[in-house]
Amino acid sequence: MSLTTALNNAQAIFNNTGTQSSVVSNNIANAGNADYTRRQAMLTTDMAGAQVVQIARANEPSLQKAFLGSTSDDAAQQRLLQGYEDIQSGTIGGNDNEIAPSTYLAALQTAMQTFAGSPASTTAAQSAINAAQDLANSLNNATTAVNGIRTDADNEISSDVDSLNSLLQQFQQANDSVKTATANAGPTSSALSDALDQRDSVLKQISQIVGVTTVTRDNGDMALYTTGGATLFETTARSVTFTPTNSYTDGTVGNNVYIDGVALEPGQGADTTAQGSLQAALQVRDDVAPTYQKQLDEIARGLVTMFSEKNQADPTQPALPGLFTWSGGDVPTDATAVAGMAGTIAVNPKLITSQGGDPTLLRDGGINNDPSGTPPDTSYTVNTSGDSGYSDLLDSYVTGMDTKMDFDPNAGSDTTASIMDYASDSIGWLEDQRSSATTAGENTSAALSRSSEVYSNQTGVNLDEELTLMMDIEQSYKAGTKILNAVNEMLQSVLDIAS
Repeated sequence: MSLTTALNNAQAIFNNTGTQSSVVSNNIANAGNADYTRRQAMLTTDMAGAQVVQIARANEPSLQKAFLGSTSDDAAQQRLLQGYEDIQSGTIGGNDNEIAPSTYLAALQTAMQTFAGSPASTTAAQSAINAAQDLANSLNNATTAVNGIRTDADNEISSDVDSLNSLLQQFQQANDSVKTATANAGPTSSALSDALDQRDSVLKQISQIVGVTTVTRDNGDMALYTTGGATLFETTARSVTFTPTNSYTDGTVGNNVYIDGVALEPGQGADTTAQGSLQAALQVRDDVAPTYQKQLDEIARGLVTMFSEKNQADPTQPALPGLFTWSGGDVPTDATAVAGMAGTIAVNPKLITSQGGDPTLLRDGGINNDPSGTPPDTSYTVNTSGDSGYSDLLDSYVTGMDTKMDFDPNAGSDTTASIMDYASDSIGWLEDQRSSATTAGENTSAALSRSSEVYSNQTGVNLDEELTLMMDIEQSYKAGTKILNAVNEMLQSVLDIAS
């Protein structure tokens, strides 16, 4: 080997180790960066010796696909679970169900039994009215809470849509950078790797909002579609549109989210089919909360119906609201949930002392009598003798609370049950849904953790490996310095001979 060749080899070693050291140092510096993908300096050997020909970036498209899918699944499941927990805390309370309508319903039944046992007691009568007011308030408050949850979900949908549109614009910029770097960057340039990292980072954020599939085309170009087939990005970012609703009341129907003109469907089931937080928020707003609201409305309908008054003189006349009334003012005749009943149900003011009412009408009947007639109307009075010890009507109410009646099958709970059982089963429905969502959430979290770990193991930075590689590079550098020292000694010897 000539001295010139030896010097060239030493120079190649220094060039290679310099590039390798730079790559390894960059890897180490980004060891904690979740959006960084490991690089590696690729060496090849030919007649001219070894040289770095490419800075390769770890690329695992199948693992990335699994990771993005797990990210979407978990984001959706956790958002749905939060929706169930919000309903639970806002309408039921803690483990003792202290604010649940079923708790106040049980208290009303107890108060009615006490009143029936002492029908002459004004204190017992007032206690029954107070218990009825507490029950009505609990249904009002639960409805307010459910509408608040729907409003919050709608606000979140609006925020997600804004974020998604912004991310799609960012994705377009990153995708353009990838195409430019693919066409122009040299094999040892970091421009392409940096652009791919940026695009993958945006893609990961998009997958948290909506399920996404990718198609890679010529020149590094990538197209994005939702898992439902709508186009998110193809050459340009597609528009995601949504008109928010400022507040929700009973029966309010929320607006759709459109992706490139295609309506995004909400998820289904406690183990939701949703992918991404957007579909899950739609599910909470349009399915979960309205279903529970129907159950509240059915409890209200049952109360209005059960405590209604019948015309004793003409049984063909329709029943009228008795203990409980509502904004609609009538007594529903079929087993269909009426939107708004739970939100407006109230104790009939004719029974409330502070409003000039008479609580004993609950015992005797006659809430709907017309006292202005001549003679005064008494057609709704049941205790016609005016006996203060009369309890038959009160007993019928107590019995009625344990008597089965029909409920709307679209409310998600029982179709035939007593109102006591229906109110308890409504809690059971919510708890069952929440339990299933919790189990599913644990599974999606575990799946995300596993897919993230596998993907990171293949594309992330392992400090132990990088430090080991750095030591190997150091040894190569030492070999180059030994060659250079040997050449230097040989040249010095030649110079000494010449002198």
